[in-house]
Amino acid sequence: MHDHEALPMVPIRSARGVWLQAHDGKRYLDAISSWWVNLFGHAHPRLDAALREQIGTLEHVLLAGFTHTPAIELAERLVALAPNGLTRVQYADNGSSAVEIALKLAFHHCRNRGDAQRTQFIALAGGYHGETLGALSVTDIPLYRETYAPLLLTPLTAASPDASLAEPGESARDVAVRAADALDTLLAEHGASVCALIVEPLVQCAAGMRMHDPEYLRRARAACDRHGVVLIADEIAVGFGRTGTLFACEQAGISPDLMCLSKGLSGGYLPLSAVLATEAIYQSFYDEYTKLRAFLHSHSYTGNALGCRVALEVLNIFRDEPVLARNHALAAHLADAIAPLARHPQVRNLRQTGMIAAFDIVDAHGHAFDWRERRGLHVYRHGLERGVVLRPLGHTIYFMPPYCITPDEIDFMVGVAREGIELAIA
Repeated sequence: MHDHEALPMVPIRSARGVWLQAHDGKRYLDAISSWWVNLFGHAHPRLDAALREQIGTLEHVLLAGFTHTPAIELAERLVALAPNGLTRVQYADNGSSAVEIALKLAFHHCRNRGDAQRTQFIALAGGYHGETLGALSVTDIPLYRETYAPLLLTPLTAASPDASLAEPGESARDVAVRAADALDTLLAEHGASVCALIVEPLVQCAAGMRMHDPEYLRRARAACDRHGVVLIADEIAVGFGRTGTLFACEQAGISPDLMCLSKGLSGGYLPLSAVLATEAIYQSFYDEYTKLRAFLHSHSYTGNALGCRVALEVLNIFRDEPVLARNHALAAHLADAIAPLARHPQVRNLRQTGMIAAFDIVDAHGHAFDWRERRGLHVYRHGLERGVVLRPLGHTIYFMPPYCITPDEIDFMVGVAREGIELAIA
């Protein structure tokens, strides 16, 4: 909050498409989709209309002994679209809550099937899954974790498949195979005590948009199967078209046992999340009341009717419009726009997966800047001055715009970031 004495918060009055408009009339291009939640742009007419229609019918009712049409229809649609084998849906109201549910489900499922010794989780180095205590327990970013370490579970940490860790001569696939081999070794040693592995498919977002080859997911799936471990796919940030497919797992051709969804699920309109589970996990809880095997996890706003109705319209837009095909064209233009940055002497690790692109700024010797120098803050400030919301992750500059962005707007967004680099490295 001390920062805001010199850098006041920007009060936004309205928004449309990729543009936010402040009370002083200045516009800002939302290059990060308002923290990765907005898919089709602000004030989308179809989402607006769906929300207005639902408000006039039902705003909310408890999902305990009751249900409603948007929750039922959304669950059916998600199951139909999800990777094969995910047949059940548990709702929540944000990404961290979805992760909490997935962790509890995995642990409790093992207990219900007679594997009570499986009490550990495996998380990836650099992984991020949220900031509630359970989600933070499987997060490996010291900035978020260290203060609360005494309150957290201690997972086993597996090597990240991050392609930027490649040794000379290694490809992204080679790094993925090497990390998967290390995971297999870890499971061989500890597998009997592990209930679940949690991964962010293809992109570890909060760690600095670390990207990896799909081969890691294929091999991780096989390793979990060999060792009887639940695979949790955290698609909260990467789902709904961000990586080029509706779900990132599709690019590896795998199905997780549990899949967490949020952010783009409601198009950026309302807090909503869902955990999709296999039938085997569901059946491990299905029993008479007196057996005390039930999954007891309830939030007041679980399956909120307004959020579910907007989410249904998000899926309708994917159904009715060539969203992914348009995204492929936009991603190709984004790739062309950022390509010249590869020649900048103080830019490293230019990378892209679908509609997510990133690069790191380094010093004149090619080394990382000291984090305390906050070089990325210069890019953020310059972006605000020029009318673009660029919110770097440390010294990593990234783009994750809404899908309605135009090629000209992509060029403007990247151009402003390029200008900001010069200020950041000066």
